[in-house]
Amino acid sequence: MFRVFKPPMPLDEVGTQRSLFLAGSIEMGVAEDWQSRVTNALQGNDLAILNPRREEWDSSWQQVISNPQFREQVEWEIAAQERASLIVMYFEPNTKSPITLLELGLFARTGKLIVCCPEGFWRKGNVDIVCATFGIPTVQSLDDLIAATMSRLSG
Repeated sequence: MFRVFKPPMPLDEVGTQRSLFLAGSIEMGVAEDWQSRVTNALQGNDLAILNPRREEWDSSWQQVISNPQFREQVEWEIAAQERASLIVMYFEPNTKSPITLLELGLFARTGKLIVCCPEGFWRKGNVDIVCATFGIPTVQSLDDLIAATMSRLSG
């Protein structure tokens, strides 16, 4: 069964189903909604998509631990990545994506990452070195990321 989970949907409903977390650029007004593109390409697979792009995100939320909505979002993302069978990361060149850089560090040793960091991303060198150091597969385009994801899920 193909299902999509977004915050604040409960992750316990994923159960033992194979799951894919979509980590990467979300900067509103700058980053394309690449998560929808990946989700559409993977429809028809027995897969739970864990998409952190919250439908009702409010950019006025104070990003502090004491803000319950913000804390819920961050905790959902961490829990979803911990649970995921596979994590794909997309660093869109026109973004800074500091949270994705943080997540790359957090999950580099897990063996469940595929990273797309095209030319032009401001910290591409750092991303490439981390990926080379930890044996993380890398690709150069979103289409390649989709293909690599399909290949990994079918293997």
